[in-house]
Amino acid sequence: MSDTYYERLVDEDALVAYLSDHLEPVEDYEISRHQEGHSNETLFVTWGDRELVIRRPPPGETADTAHDVLREFRVTDAVADTDVPVPEPVLACDDHDVIGSDFYVMEHLEGDVLREGEPTRFADPEHRERIGEELVDTLASIHGVDYEAVGLDEFGRPAGYTDRQVERWGQQLMWAFEVTADEREVPALYEVGSWLQEHVPESHPHTLVHGDYKLDNVVFGPDEPPELIGVFDWEMATLGDPRADLGWMLSYWRDAKDPEPAIPELTNRFMERKGYSTRRELVARWESRTGFEFEHERFYRALAVYKLAGLGEMFFRRYLEGNSDDPMYPQMEDRVPALAARAQRIIEGDEPL
Repeated sequence: MSDTYYERLVDEDALVAYLSDHLEPVEDYEISRHQEGHSNETLFVTWGDRELVIRRPPPGETADTAHDVLREFRVTDAVADTDVPVPEPVLACDDHDVIGSDFYVMEHLEGDVLREGEPTRFADPEHRERIGEELVDTLASIHGVDYEAVGLDEFGRPAGYTDRQVERWGQQLMWAFEVTADEREVPALYEVGSWLQEHVPESHPHTLVHGDYKLDNVVFGPDEPPELIGVFDWEMATLGDPRADLGWMLSYWRDAKDPEPAIPELTNRFMERKGYSTRRELVARWESRTGFEFEHERFYRALAVYKLAGLGEMFFRRYLEGNSDDPMYPQMEDRVPALAARAQRIIEGDEPL
């Protein structure tokens, strides 16, 4: 990470002054950037004896509706007293004079994010099975939140959510194509988008949805058996269609029978090992926990991959405009077409559930 990019992310003096005013002054503090994310930026802050996390958008122009960190704070704060495990929210700030953008502060949770592989203590069949069960059970808890009771009744418009998802992600792609089309075209994404528009389900349940629910957006506690203790990255949360959440989670979950991943650099494959639940088993558990059926599964899984392609193309635009130093972004030139091909395989039945 260049010093210049870090300076665009945070004015340390201004942030220290803000935290001193809103928490308490401390003599010892440390601020560092978390390098693992590829969307919103995450900063780790040691503030005296407290371990905190700050979330802010990336610098530069972003597509409408993306990177809404104050939305993250609002929903995290709302569900903090429900069965949904989340880090304790601390502060939210919309004063751009502090670090140049909206941001929020939450407590840090100690545990493992299963991004690079499985912890050694989980490497047996019973624990492996429990990882998938915890993941699905927590998703079902999100979908079971009484959103009116926690003050989120105006958090979104659940009717028509799925139709709007197709339209919105098409718009996100168009935003990215304004710049990326000069480098190369991805015609398959137009075909996938047209298929999705023609196959939007006529109705769906109305629940709270996370919008980016997957294995590396949750943290498992330090003990065993595996216990999911926190759900992160709520920037896309709203009221909508729970099946879209499930389709998104499944797009990241590997089965042993699957073809090579479209983005190997961002794909965990350890759940292909013996003991991990299959996608069909995860679906069956979600259905039993929620009472919903995973109807139109090809649509929801193709939609998820279409959204992944949209994210990748937005990343590619930011790289071309010099608004990120993430080494993953330039690789989207080839990875997005591979995602488009995957969505087509799902639509055609060549990559089954």
